[in-house]
Amino acid sequence: MDKSCINVGILGWGTVGTGVSKILVNQNNLISKNNNIQLNLKKVVKRTLPATREGIDLPTDCLSTDPNEVVDDPEIDIVVELIGGVTDAYSLIKRSIQNGKHIVTANKALLAEHGSDLFQLAQKNSVSLNFEASTAGGIPIIKTLQESFTANQIQSVCGIVNGTCNYILTEMSEADVEYTDVLSDAQEKGYAEADPTMDVEGIDAAQKLTLLIALAYGVNVPVDQFHVEGITEISQTEIQYAKELGYVIKLLAIAKLTDDNRVEARVHPTLLPERSLLANVGGPFNAVCVIGSAVGPTLFYGQGAGEMPTASAVVADIIDAAKSIQSGVSSPISQAWLDKSHTEMSVCAIEDIVTRYYLRFVVIDRPGVLASIGSILGNCNISIASVIQKEPHCTETVSLMMLTHKAREKDMQAALKQIYTLEVVKGDAKLIRIEEEVAF
Repeated sequence: MDKSCINVGILGWGTVGTGVSKILVNQNNLISKNNNIQLNLKKVVKRTLPATREGIDLPTDCLSTDPNEVVDDPEIDIVVELIGGVTDAYSLIKRSIQNGKHIVTANKALLAEHGSDLFQLAQKNSVSLNFEASTAGGIPIIKTLQESFTANQIQSVCGIVNGTCNYILTEMSEADVEYTDVLSDAQEKGYAEADPTMDVEGIDAAQKLTLLIALAYGVNVPVDQFHVEGITEISQTEIQYAKELGYVIKLLAIAKLTDDNRVEARVHPTLLPERSLLANVGGPFNAVCVIGSAVGPTLFYGQGAGEMPTASAVVADIIDAAKSIQSGVSSPISQAWLDKSHTEMSVCAIEDIVTRYYLRFVVIDRPGVLASIGSILGNCNISIASVIQKEPHCTETVSLMMLTHKAREKDMQAALKQIYTLEVVKGDAKLIRIEEEVAF
């Protein structure tokens, strides 16, 4: 298709939308020079007017509060959805596709819930649906999985994909402060939302993992079909004990290909060896480790959120969509998603995973306690690698920490159920899984 100027409409002019408009306007000549494409930002929709943004001056007629002026405008070729949420975004994107418009979105929640439907609709209407910014912000992990690893069987995808949690855990480790205090600080600095539930409970990371799994393994795994655990129960006690043992706690999104050709999917706090590269990803930064059958281990690192890093990914998608319009060939991402969606591959339940574990029990300080716990673990096929017992401080209880060799989750949960019946054990154990193979 010979189209000299491609019109873009943006739905949502918050932090990322502002960054996108800045790049499209201020870097227009560079985009044109590098890609032989002329992009025109025709309309920006936000909830209320008037509106101004530092670093960008848009004409008054470019701004609107009516999304229909983007969705139904026959002159707009690419719709950029940045409003967030699911219901409204789904309706607007669906109508845009039906109107023959190419789509760029950063909405991982929407794709996690309705991705299959939207990709099928996009294919039916011969348009592309690009979503690089939906996972890990400015890190080009979506396109890399889709294009650069096509000669590889992906053995694992593992990453720190939520900047809020990574910032909180980093501050807890480096500043020796508790979770609630760091959360308040993160909210003041804009690293955490006023309601941080989606982030700190692991839901945001889980939604991103569903997209990575779809690209790596071709299976659609809804969030409610795998184990998701946040960081709200991580205390300074666990942070400091992990340090003593040579580990760092990170919230990881993990997907692995098992020996019996199933996909292992989970999100939870994880102990990583302090020497590993992933363990040293600090603050709000993200990192994703991909291990391929041919390429081996690779690591992608960068800013996982923020105005300009995320906007950079969005604009890259806009350029890809524009190239699709010029060539008349839709982006390969949507087609690959559809092709792989029919792969017959089951999901490995959390009970079947095999990993190492960190355990901390609060027990009454008396002889025979370690033997009782060790006996139960042994009877459940769990071997202890090391044990540390802290001296009591004016109480009758002590902390008893253990690192295990690899064990099956089902066996671990069965052992804990028995251990909790011991009168010398006070309260539930703290359990954190350990990952070493993916943490090069």
